[in-house]
Amino acid sequence: MRVGVGLLALPVLLGGWAVAPGAPGPGVPRAARAWADATLRAMTQAEKLDLVTGQFTRVFAGRDFVPAAAARPGSAGYVPGVPRLHVPPQWETDAGIGVASQVDATTRRERTALPSGLATAATWDPALAYRAGAMIGAEARASGFDVMLAGGVNLARDPRNGRNFEYAGEDPLLAGTMVGAEIAGIQSNHIIATTKHFAMNDQEFGRTVLSADIDEASARESDLLAFAFAIERGDPGAVMCAYNRVNLVYACQNDWLLTHVLKDDWHYPFYVMSDWGAVHSTVGAAMAGLDQESAAASFDKTVYFGAALNKAIEAGRVPEPRLDDMVRRILLALKAKGVVDDPPRIGRIDFSAHEAVAREDEAAAIVLLKNADGVLPLRETGLRVAVIGGHADVGVLSGGGSAQVYPRGGNAVPGPAATQFPGKPIYDPSSPLRAIASMLRHGKVDFASGENAAAAAALAAKSDVAVVFATQWSAESRDNSLMLPDGQNALIARVAAANPRTIVVLETGGPVAMPWLDAVAGVVEAWFPGSGGGPAIADMLFGRHDASGRLPITFPVSARQLPRPTMPGDAKKPDAPFDIRYFEGAAVGYKWFERTRQTPLFPFGFGLSYGHDTFDDFRVSEAKGTVTAQFRVRDDGHRWMNEVAQVYVSCPGFDDGVIWRLGGFSALRLEPGEARTVRVAIDPRLLANWNVVKNAWLTVGGTCRFALARSARDRVATARLQMAAGTLSEP
Repeated sequence: MRVGVGLLALPVLLGGWAVAPGAPGPGVPRAARAWADATLRAMTQAEKLDLVTGQFTRVFAGRDFVPAAAARPGSAGYVPGVPRLHVPPQWETDAGIGVASQVDATTRRERTALPSGLATAATWDPALAYRAGAMIGAEARASGFDVMLAGGVNLARDPRNGRNFEYAGEDPLLAGTMVGAEIAGIQSNHIIATTKHFAMNDQEFGRTVLSADIDEASARESDLLAFAFAIERGDPGAVMCAYNRVNLVYACQNDWLLTHVLKDDWHYPFYVMSDWGAVHSTVGAAMAGLDQESAAASFDKTVYFGAALNKAIEAGRVPEPRLDDMVRRILLALKAKGVVDDPPRIGRIDFSAHEAVAREDEAAAIVLLKNADGVLPLRETGLRVAVIGGHADVGVLSGGGSAQVYPRGGNAVPGPAATQFPGKPIYDPSSPLRAIASMLRHGKVDFASGENAAAAAALAAKSDVAVVFATQWSAESRDNSLMLPDGQNALIARVAAANPRTIVVLETGGPVAMPWLDAVAGVVEAWFPGSGGGPAIADMLFGRHDASGRLPITFPVSARQLPRPTMPGDAKKPDAPFDIRYFEGAAVGYKWFERTRQTPLFPFGFGLSYGHDTFDDFRVSEAKGTVTAQFRVRDDGHRWMNEVAQVYVSCPGFDDGVIWRLGGFSALRLEPGEARTVRVAIDPRLLANWNVVKNAWLTVGGTCRFALARSARDRVATARLQMAAGTLSEP
């Protein structure tokens, strides 16, 4: 298979900075390019500098707070527009789970919360991710926002990362596809979405001082490939650079990341914005490819753009055309994404319809990890159920930090207000207990808080089944242990000893260890369930919805199985810079377990179903440079079911053939007796390796193996295909 590498127009060099001739981005509509160029020519220097310098909802000035003019209260940021030229302001909101609110309780908006990003990834359904994105984008628009800081695609290199719940797992194809679909859904509302945090923002401790050190080929085949997929599928109007350093250079002034990879190799036409407080220089950041400093006066040590950038231009340290390029990219995004022609208007939100979207997302995201003796689904008649722990009587847990969506009706578990970021746990008022009770006929539901393990065990002993809700809060700025907190492991063990028909429902931001696994009958991963979480969990427990989710992240037995058993960094010196060497390279998650021949607790892609199906007639073919896997799947049961068919590939050059990569997948709904032929196209980059010398993807040539699988470790059929050596261009 050979795909030629096209020739690119040579750039014009200005003061060491490359200016591509004409407006960037061959995929940008011609009308948008023309408008951006005409508007740029009409702008004053002051207007240009305003457009590249963002403000926070409030500007910190010592201990005083001065509201940013015209900002939406409680929002993430604001960039003034140019009214005389019909350039709209940029009203920015966090984040990928819904419209978040910042600063203080008086400015919090109550909005619909999706399940966590990891939950949406667990559906393996891009169409559902698109609908979820369209819903939160609609709420952002109706709240007066035209930039949504959504689209987190950092790979889960460490399952303990406190922001994994915002992202989409450990595999570049799955993460990039799902996040790209959500971005496209958000932008269907004529607002801008981002993808973030570019790149290698893979743990929270030390995130502003650490250096993620990785060789280029490994980065291209892992974290950067995830971003490439998300950008290609979602076409975000902005990319947000990260806090951390990459190979010793801060991400927001990293020329290799922002210019060489993003803008030159990927031909990205729109703008790069900084994370809040991630800028460290004027000339270095501007010349490396940063186009907009976010919330400058509030979070950075000083304002690096604005007047400082103007001085650098006057001194000849930053070429004037560089500022024009920065502005043009922002204008292009505003026009191409519809903000200029259809600015947001504060309006009515259909919360009932939006909660239904969140409920659908969560129902498809829940992963059934264990189901001994068919304990699930529960019968709806004549059953006595003990519901224990997790505040399941009032709500479901959500993730914290800048992504926090404040639910309608407020926190279901009220308490003293938090005084420091990232706040405190917020529970969406969507009660699993009430939902379970509503589905039972001629049965009984009792609740125990779990604070008294003996009382919980006594309740379990006199019940037909015990459902224990276990929680672990995750939030920006902090990382997790793999162990459930607050004595919950002991509680589960004691309840299981009292009733072997114990089911554990996990509400977590990622994997946890399960020392009680052998003692319980069922385990359900519900993630952070969102606004429709209570009914969605009940739907799954009673079988009104199939057990549909599949893991987007490997669950290890313990931290000893990880590349870095101890989280990097010195807790006694939180501000001291340190390096993390990613010696595992591109072997992230299931690939690491494959390479090291370890058995995880639950593998990537795993999930049980209430139905039963069979796969057959698996074959792989190549035509006109496209590799396609084809197979038949049949529902052999008596009920509808969801299936996620996964195709893995292993080619020469993949670490001596040890590592399998996810090459494609298809989320399917099957009716009883239905048989379907499915075709899955394999992206050619997943059959290749990155060659640093040629700056291109190369296939080694030889026999590639393909596996049809139910998880990364459960391959049900295999096929082989002879591949030619060749060079692949970036799309």
